[in-house]
Amino acid sequence: MAVVLSNEFVSRGICRMTVAFKGDVLPGQFFMLRAWDKDPLLSRPISVHDYEDGKLTFLYQVVGKGTEMLSRLTPQSDVTLQGPLGNGFPRITGDLCVVGGGIGIAPLYYLVKNYRKHNPDGKCRVYLGFRDVAYGVEDFEQAADEVNLDIGGIITDQLQVASGEVVVTCGPEVMMKSVAKVVPAENRVYVSLEAHMACGIGACLGCTCATKYGNRKVCQDGPVFLRDEVFYV
Repeated sequence: MAVVLSNEFVSRGICRMTVAFKGDVLPGQFFMLRAWDKDPLLSRPISVHDYEDGKLTFLYQVVGKGTEMLSRLTPQSDVTLQGPLGNGFPRITGDLCVVGGGIGIAPLYYLVKNYRKHNPDGKCRVYLGFRDVAYGVEDFEQAADEVNLDIGGIITDQLQVASGEVVVTCGPEVMMKSVAKVVPAENRVYVSLEAHMACGIGACLGCTCATKYGNRKVCQDGPVFLRDEVFYV
């Protein structure tokens, strides 16, 4: 159980919630959240947007009953957390290029912020694409060297990747597949997948995905995979 510190809409249908939490949290990991007893049946998987000084932040989209109930939580409310879960992003030492689409930007901010902390001399470039309204851009601008923004278009049309850059992407599958095709084969590309999850710990097999090496569980083996593992066809 955690205490909600703040919870507010930052754009239409997009909420940012901060809760009190102490523990080790890696960029790219997620938590299973619930603020109800029996209905809905399942907790909701929400990726970590930021974590610092005992404050854990989630940026999430209100798309159904569960997230709508989360959006109604007020400061000092209780929320049940299970996590952190998943493998998270690897520690990146070279230059970094991040590509996010829509709510897929959520786990990328903590990655960029953590990268800057451990690589003060590295270069971090960010591409953010939105369907109609942008949000969270200012946070990326404070942490990255360069932020490229697209609203209503196709963000990968702008994408230019330098030799040696490590690329990380999260967002709609069609966007991530486009990134996988655009980025040269010699660049390492990590993708963060989304999936419907029931347990979050690999027991129910509800988030199984096909990979080059057979079926894997997004919650346990992911959500972060190498490009060649999941986009191999």
